[in-house]
Amino acid sequence: MSYANSRIPESAQKGVHEHLAAQVRTHLVNPFRKPITGANRTACNNALIGWDGRAPIILDAGCGVGHSTIELARAFPDHWVIGVDRSEDRLQRRKPYPEALMPTNMVLVHANLVDFWRLLADSGLRLARHYILYPNPWPKIGHLGRRWPAHPVFPFILRLGGILECRSNWSIYVAEFSIALELALGRSVSWGVFEATSPLTPFERKYRDSGQPLYRLRVDLDMTT
Repeated sequence: MSYANSRIPESAQKGVHEHLAAQVRTHLVNPFRKPITGANRTACNNALIGWDGRAPIILDAGCGVGHSTIELARAFPDHWVIGVDRSEDRLQRRKPYPEALMPTNMVLVHANLVDFWRLLADSGLRLARHYILYPNPWPKIGHLGRRWPAHPVFPFILRLGGILECRSNWSIYVAEFSIALELALGRSVSWGVFEATSPLTPFERKYRDSGQPLYRLRVDLDMTT
């Protein structure tokens, strides 16, 4: 099987979903009250054990095998970097990094992001940087509500603040994220194609090497004007 053979997500949806705006507005005014599990509460507590309480926090949301978390910890040695993924198996496959070479300013956490985001936000913590790198795009038209911009947890992402960056190989996903942010923030949020000269994730490297365009959105949630 060829390595650089990845495909762009295929969908009958050819543009921003017609129900996106209505769904975002609903979630912005209606509290999300799904119960949080004890396991995720424990995971959130464990994510902060190594934090000194002063270092700026970076969240790598949906970190997969953790390569991006490791690279971010190396790039920001004075920050505390948390990588979260719902798959314990993926987190255990953080090759080719032996324990002795792992940065000490990071932690990999097995947790459900929906709970983890809410726990962080409810604790009053603020992020310095927040990365959502190549999330499952759920490209089917009926899957809109599973995409983070249209999910009930979206307002909690906003509450965490910091510089939020989303990357995807499906332009519609990033376009929808931009529109959701604009509705919530009341200001323009730009996005576009970028060159991944130093890929942060294995997916980013594979998509780039497959010749796909990559899209990035970056916004400072703490900016007031």
